[in-house]
Amino acid sequence: MSGTTVGYGDVVLKSPREIVYLDYSPSALPPKPSEEWTRFVCVSDTHSHSFDVPDGDVLLHSGDLTNMGLVSDFEKTVDWLCGLPHKEKIIIAGNHDLTLHADWYDKEYDRWHEEKQDLGVIMQLLKGNRAKEAGIVYLESERYEFRVKENGKLWSVYGSPWSPEFFNWAFNYERHTGQDLVATFPKVDILLTHGPAYQILDRVEQGEEVGCEALRARLRELRPRIHLAGHIHEAHGSYIHTWDPSSNFEPPVVQNDDPAVTTGHVIQETNEDVERTVFVNAANWPMGSRTVRGGVRVKIFGGPGFQAVVVDLKD
Repeated sequence: MSGTTVGYGDVVLKSPREIVYLDYSPSALPPKPSEEWTRFVCVSDTHSHSFDVPDGDVLLHSGDLTNMGLVSDFEKTVDWLCGLPHKEKIIIAGNHDLTLHADWYDKEYDRWHEEKQDLGVIMQLLKGNRAKEAGIVYLESERYEFRVKENGKLWSVYGSPWSPEFFNWAFNYERHTGQDLVATFPKVDILLTHGPAYQILDRVEQGEEVGCEALRARLRELRPRIHLAGHIHEAHGSYIHTWDPSSNFEPPVVQNDDPAVTTGHVIQETNEDVERTVFVNAANWPMGSRTVRGGVRVKIFGGPGFQAVVVDLKD
């Protein structure tokens, strides 16, 4: 297959106040409908790789900024982020960002690194003047508010790096403690978690659904405009869910081989007061059966099928 180009698809999800570009040709991506809308560009699990992403108002990164949490890894990632044009770049850690889980790393660093990495240097990269000037905001179990337009909508976001226990990596929690953790999540417009909720774009290649059950239950109350996760690389996808009070706000059961995800869907309901969440798994590391498109394997981070997910929300 040498020299063969992997083609882009055309998968768009739409509702009256949400538009999602899941599979698209970067050169043919439409602009947002009007200035009454805000464009969010969603990525995750970039692991110190860099690639082109579409312009937009806000970049959201849902963790695994690096491969193993080395200072050199963070330097690569921050260089990439600083070079992107988005006014706001809101990021969280994931289980691979080992050094950012400070207490855990102090005890466990020799499992991973010959030389202990300097957290102070890393935090300067993420929160220092250069990062601030580039619009980078690092959240670690924190809430943040911002405007992208003068006198425009005040957006709220909460970012959590935690995910269910996985061989004692960073920011892991035992599943039986998940309810206590997610109870601290506030109601916001945008929820960033490294790990997905149970049965929502969380299925691994072996078929198991590995998302957090407690997070799924908590979503009934949170109902954000966007819930962005990653972690499960092979589950890259998106879905627009309408919250139905008659079903006690039951979250969706959806995976990335569902027709509504693979071919897109349009919600015809015109009532803009209906609550909806755009669920996104934006993992950019190609993995699993979906890496093969038309007989050609996708190998590049952020390539076809594993692109940045573009979400336009009406303010």
